[in-house]
Amino acid sequence: MLVSQKIIDAINGQIGMELAASLQYDAIGAHFDFNSLPRLAKHFYKQSSEERGHAHRFMKFVLDAGARVIIPAIDAPVADFKFAKDAVKLSLDQELKVTQAINEIYNLALKENDHITSITLQWFIKEQIEEVSSMNDLLKTVERAGEGGLLLVEQFLGQGTLGSSLRGEITAEGAGD
Repeated sequence: MLVSQKIIDAINGQIGMELAASLQYDAIGAHFDFNSLPRLAKHFYKQSSEERGHAHRFMKFVLDAGARVIIPAIDAPVADFKFAKDAVKLSLDQELKVTQAINEIYNLALKENDHITSITLQWFIKEQIEEVSSMNDLLKTVERAGEGGLLLVEQFLGQGTLGSSLRGEITAEGAGD
């Protein structure tokens, strides 16, 4: 095996977290669909697909490392929310938890001098910066609009302007120019 069993166990746990996030985003998408907020629903369905993609990427790593994928049990997602901001806040909290878990695996890889895992995790760390930032922006937008302004949030999402501030325009090549 290319990496330690300890790393494999941690990544299998991470696969469970990614799949749990995917289910949670599907549940949030269904909540917004039920409440006739199709753009918020679409946003969360897309997030669900991305999280499932992350899980598959971790699964490929485990398999490529010559280990067995073992998906842990996943709790049922929260499916009903009193306020839209509660759903988005849960999503942000979940992204922060996922980020912390990835950082812990990265630290373990560094401790074990496991360059294969640490290099692989760099992609996920970069992805988490974007995920947390995007969810934080959406939370601020929903809070600013309030429950009575959710149709404005729908319009905002329809324009594709979430994350299109200066942060969305700066690229790695353009940073520091």
